[in-house]
Amino acid sequence: MRSHRVLVPGVAAGEQVISGSEATHLVRVLRVKAGQQVVAFDGKGLEALGQVVDASDGRVVLHLADPVPGEVEASLRLTLAVALLKGDRLADVVRQGTELGVARFRPLITRYSDVRVLSQAKLDRLRRVAREASKQSGRALVPEVDAAVTLDSFDAAGAVAYADPRAATTLAELVVTDSLTVITGPEGGLSLEEVGRLEALGATGLQLGRRILRAETAPVAIAAALLAARGD
Repeated sequence: MRSHRVLVPGVAAGEQVISGSEATHLVRVLRVKAGQQVVAFDGKGLEALGQVVDASDGRVVLHLADPVPGEVEASLRLTLAVALLKGDRLADVVRQGTELGVARFRPLITRYSDVRVLSQAKLDRLRRVAREASKQSGRALVPEVDAAVTLDSFDAAGAVAYADPRAATTLAELVVTDSLTVITGPEGGLSLEEVGRLEALGATGLQLGRRILRAETAPVAIAAALLAARGD
């Protein structure tokens, strides 16, 4: 039987006491019992095998082995910088991107964004989605989800690419090293001015084929293609 995964910040060998929502989920939803095996992960890349010592409402005691680096992280550190989207679409991008192996999400406010503000409540929800998706997919790393910034104030270290149907470079032609940020726009796409700014920064334009993808589909499709090409 697959061991349940539990997020334990600062995971270390020995006894660890879990409380709050994580303990409640283990006890009330997963119904863990003393003697059951678990895998604790810290959200930073480490995980440890463990066993439940005691489980009661609001409190779970674990005994953990020495932490080791998780084995399923991608060799490509991929950041998705995604324009704010209506409804729950950005949460879908975070969930699926996390499952695929994305390392960071950077919500963007662009000229044609239908949504202009990412509230603290929505940001907190996106971070919860990333945590749960990491847990479900067996990752030891929980991707960062940043507060929203405008594209004018956006900066990124390393290689940057942006999705644009007017671009000439295909995904297959893109040269990727160990770190990459990919920018995708809203339903209305990126403006000519925004594209010009990105080109001035040295970003590479990417065209994704002859079909038009929805704003929530494009970042997930790009992540899947780039990570799969490296066996990640």
